[in-house]
Amino acid sequence: MRTTIYRSAAFGAWALAGLVASNALAAEERLPVATPAAAQILSTLKKEHPRLLMSAADFARLRGQTRSNETLRAWADKLRGEGERILGQPPSKYEIPDGLRLLYTSRRVLGRMQTLGLLYRLEGDRRFVDRAWKELEAAAAFQDWNPRHFLDTAEMTHAFAIAYDWLYDQWTPDQRRVLREAMLAKGIKLANDIHARRSGWSRARHNWNQVCNGGIGMGALALADEEPAPCGQFLEAALKSIQLPMAEYGPDGAWAEGPGYWNYATSYNVVFLAALESALGADFGLSAIPGFSEAGWFPIHASGPTGLSFDYADAHASVIRAPEMFWLARKFNQPAFAAFARRNNSGSALDLVYYDPRGEQPMPAGLPLDKHFRNAEVVMMRSAWNDPNALWVGFKAGDNKANHSNLDLGGFVLEALGERFIVELGADNYNMPGYFGSQRWNYYRLRPEGHNTLVINPSQEPGQNPRAAAPITRFESRPAGALAVADLTAAYQPHARKLHRGLALLGRHRVLVQDEVETAGAAEVWWFLHTPAQITLEEGGRAARLTLKGKELTARILAPAPAVFTVMDARPLPTSPAPEMQNPNKGIRKLALHLGAFQSGTIAVLLTPGQGRGPAPSLKPLAAWQPE
Repeated sequence: MRTTIYRSAAFGAWALAGLVASNALAAEERLPVATPAAAQILSTLKKEHPRLLMSAADFARLRGQTRSNETLRAWADKLRGEGERILGQPPSKYEIPDGLRLLYTSRRVLGRMQTLGLLYRLEGDRRFVDRAWKELEAAAAFQDWNPRHFLDTAEMTHAFAIAYDWLYDQWTPDQRRVLREAMLAKGIKLANDIHARRSGWSRARHNWNQVCNGGIGMGALALADEEPAPCGQFLEAALKSIQLPMAEYGPDGAWAEGPGYWNYATSYNVVFLAALESALGADFGLSAIPGFSEAGWFPIHASGPTGLSFDYADAHASVIRAPEMFWLARKFNQPAFAAFARRNNSGSALDLVYYDPRGEQPMPAGLPLDKHFRNAEVVMMRSAWNDPNALWVGFKAGDNKANHSNLDLGGFVLEALGERFIVELGADNYNMPGYFGSQRWNYYRLRPEGHNTLVINPSQEPGQNPRAAAPITRFESRPAGALAVADLTAAYQPHARKLHRGLALLGRHRVLVQDEVETAGAAEVWWFLHTPAQITLEEGGRAARLTLKGKELTARILAPAPAVFTVMDARPLPTSPAPEMQNPNKGIRKLALHLGAFQSGTIAVLLTPGQGRGPAPSLKPLAAWQPE
């Protein structure tokens, strides 16, 4: 399992137990790619601007494509509408509404620079340059770019780099000086200090590393000919540092922080590699790090038929809009990545910059229906591609120590008939007291009882071992069905001597959830399932009918014989802490099994979309399961 440094990510602050120390020299010795010294890195730098992601010739080519390609023309028209809207808005201000993050401002500035810069390059309308300068002049005068939350600094540096490079020939010498000095003083030099100390995000193996190295790297590549010493210093360190999180894509391209943070991390990983190639002619072997070429398969499999993602860890179910999938498609010759990006396009400037016209829509024939992503230890199984009513489940094992993790080992989500019947609740408010610290495991959405998994002896905190890792011990996929089994024992010690959970896609039209539990003594056991559906108990509580937007899914208890369902609010158990400010989880109900004095046995629930008719499968030990 992966070793991960605790830190919050996109909107986070320093997390949980703080930074896990590592031996920097030993880590560098394990880096998969040898990187050159600063002078050699800069030896192939293209002196002309633009050179970040696009050259002048590339912009000219794209200008022609937006006239001849119907898709690109529509996207360019949409972008023009956004640009016109920006023209009428005031420049951004230095605002930290939550007391910690300037990130919202940094991202707004970045989006505006990408939009205004690309529109000028496509249309030559000077209004976009003038409006960009008003934004940049205001941000350059900020007291700082909030380096205590360095994501803010990195994204603002990225914004300035794009504007400096794409509009270079439109700036006066004095304007260039203002932009250059701001990037150096408020971004690049501060990042060099962090690298020199081998501290913070420079040693992280999660999204902070990619965002900070990628954002500051854009600034370094924009200024490298004018400021070779600090820029070369940063690039040499960044080429080594970014390999730490890039190794985490191995072996299958998945991401322990979940699909949402996959998108954030990968977007910055890609922008850095793409800029290295466009400015220097090479990415120095970084794209060949094992697992990175597979990264595009993760959001494809982790998206259900509704388009919503498997929102484990600190995430929310959403459509993954990832322009970097176009770049990955070209880089690794995977047209399916481009098809995914085109179907879920965000209408952003990067959709046009990275665009790849290839790829079948919908997903190509022959794509595996099921996938086990190792290391991240998640499994996705489905009945079909290209069918909005297909049955799909996402099942999570993994590592509770992973950055942004919840105590959700054994959790799952399910879609059928075009609806997500079984849901994850998603992250709660990052600004709640101790969310990334001492109170993290007090919050319902982060505890096991807030997920679709088991809780043993809930009065003994916090429900799962926060340092436990759970592997997928068995995965099989065949045309007639699929299965996955996770060993969750470590998560429930000392209360359980054994706890294995299996999910089987039976005949690819129903799902069996089966737990084999052996506790250390008579124990209180809860089994939970969260749903936005209306729940009607039937058969004396042995079955439950879930109704959502006129569609139905039936849950039926197969074991143990005395058990019955109950319906609960999605709120903390009476024995759990209930800090104020928690999300009330409106519209969500919880289907539960409560087993008192349970010691050893099987818990099995059959989930069937539709009317739930048909014979129940005969129960077999997980070791004897077959995909058919």
